Amino acid sequence: MVRGRLMAEGVPVEALARRYGTPLYVYSQSHLASRFAALAEAMAPVDPLICYSVKVNTNAAVIGTFAGLGAGADVVSGGELYRARRAGVPPSRIVFAGVGKTREEIEYALRANILFFTVESEPELDRIAECARRLGRKARIALRANPDVDPETHHYISTGKAENKFGLDLRRIERAYRRAAAHPSLEIAGLHMHIGSQILNPAPYGRALERVAGLCRRLRARYPTFRYLDLGGGLGIQYRPDQHPLDPARFAKIVLPFMQASGLRIVLEPGRFLVGNAGILVTRVQYVKSGPSKKFIIVDAGMNDLIRPPLYQAHHEIVSVRATRGAVFGDVVGPICESADFLAQDRRLPAVREGDLLAVMSAGAYGFAMASNYNSRGRPAEVLVQGRRHALVRRRERREDLVRGEVAPRWS
Repeated sequence: MVRGRLMAEGVPVEALARRYGTPLYVYSQSHLASRFAALAEAMAPVDPLICYSVKVNTNAAVIGTFAGLGAGADVVSGGELYRARRAGVPPSRIVFAGVGKTREEIEYALRANILFFTVESEPELDRIAECARRLGRKARIALRANPDVDPETHHYISTGKAENKFGLDLRRIERAYRRAAAHPSLEIAGLHMHIGSQILNPAPYGRALERVAGLCRRLRARYPTFRYLDLGGGLGIQYRPDQHPLDPARFAKIVLPFMQASGLRIVLEPGRFLVGNAGILVTRVQYVKSGPSKKFIIVDAGMNDLIRPPLYQAHHEIVSVRATRGAVFGDVVGPICESADFLAQDRRLPAVREGDLLAVMSAGAYGFAMASNYNSRGRPAEVLVQGRRHALVRRRERREDLVRGEVAPRWS
């Protein structure tokens, strides 16, 4: 706050809302750059390839910011690969993850000559080999190990436990590498793992690395092309005032000893860590409704704009864009026809009135990227701020956008 006004770098947020309307996503380019620099500095002893996780925030201006800093991209679909290349990420710095790659996506990535595929299963391994053989290409692969480590996070975003759908357990993975070696169209490039998201304690990373240490030594000795260790991402950020984010230095202290001893080229796939607290969602109060036990602050942003609160029971701080006096107890809810349409529940909130602006904090990650057109609502505009400058980096969807692509059948 500066003189009672919330600022996005050097720009008053209310000025952005006036110019671009609401709901509105606002991102700080300086914050993006500072987070990237902090991680790169902490991990400098191993000079990792930092591949931004595109799924977290898919805006071209965000991807392009990281590409300009030398980042690669972690993609999980052909669409994300297209976005990354369009934003300026060289294919040689792109890794392709995901459990359900189609033949079309695999062939698209092979033609682009990406760095490597993360492989989740034996059938996927065979499919990539088949596609590479048909195209006369060599596919670089890194099998995904599931080390069965509890990342101490929400169960929806835990990905490295035995019951999760991701990767191969440590008993099966060596057999899968032997299977890969039998395919002349495959090159064994490395090992991948990703144990979860929004991890605040670095200890699970240490446990995971301990479990794959022997495996990495054996694979490096057995396969001359084995040179990458991809640790994934998952570094947590602060959503609540009482939370402590996973500091890059704490993370580095745990993982660097193993990484330096491994002799492997290190790949990291941060997403939320880089963009989560770079963004806010600005929304305007439409009504304040009194209930029997609490207030309902009804705003123009809903679960279609930010689904994390109902989906993950996620907490986002909500502040008034202009300083207010007093507080109320209640919910911030949106216009969607669902009881799950809330941004905050049973919280102490600013005492706002119709027409006031609220900012939903920590909305840079899994915000617009998970937005939908439910209830035929257009998705918000997105704005990037750098110092006192600001630019529209995605226009607000119009009603015509909602029906673009729809075609009536000839018999109608």
